[in-house]
Amino acid sequence: MKKRNLVIFTGAGISAQSGLKTFRDSDGLWEGYNVQEVASPEGFAKMPYKVLDFYNMRRAQLGEVEPNEAHKICFKLEELFDVKVITQNVDDLHERAGITNILHLHGQLRSVRCTHNCFQKIIDYGPIHVGDTCPSGHQLRPDIVWFGEEVPAMDEAINWVQSSDVFVVIGTSLQVYPAASLLHFATGPVYIIDPSMHQNMANHQIIVINKDAVNGTQELYKILSRFVA
Repeated sequence: MKKRNLVIFTGAGISAQSGLKTFRDSDGLWEGYNVQEVASPEGFAKMPYKVLDFYNMRRAQLGEVEPNEAHKICFKLEELFDVKVITQNVDDLHERAGITNILHLHGQLRSVRCTHNCFQKIIDYGPIHVGDTCPSGHQLRPDIVWFGEEVPAMDEAINWVQSSDVFVVIGTSLQVYPAASLLHFATGPVYIIDPSMHQNMANHQIIVINKDAVNGTQELYKILSRFVA
């Protein structure tokens, strides 16, 4: 029997439980940095050294953490569903947990791209320095969607959500647009896992699980196991 389509949309809350600091946390990695300086094309043009150092630091931190139980449960759900993961996160923890069908909306820390041609990417690149260039001689930059830039994968993400039988949201405040608008394209049941999500979000289609990513996905797995029984 053909498996139903499950699309999982994840945010910083799932990676935080692996020890990655997040932008919106009060003690987050970005605190003390002017966002426009380290996450905008203008900031990169003005202070490339500072921007590259910032992302090199984040890339180094990524090597010190491992996928947590929530990442592993997302992979385990492949036993029950045809799973696709859309993530706002730029880490590779979903991949390291086993997920293969994944779409990174905001780019990836472990890859870089050319400043002249955004489609010319190099995967699994180490620290980036001023003077590092692509084969065509153009400066390399982090493969990250910065503030003010378009989200190239958005149309594909919308198509995934529209084709889902079940849509799950884990660890995102649904405040970052356009990514947060994905919720509006779901036609089947929706499960939102977030400890701070208000229950007034719940309705006949949306079920809110007010737990962190690990405990919430454990509960979700039990629910969805009954869903396909």
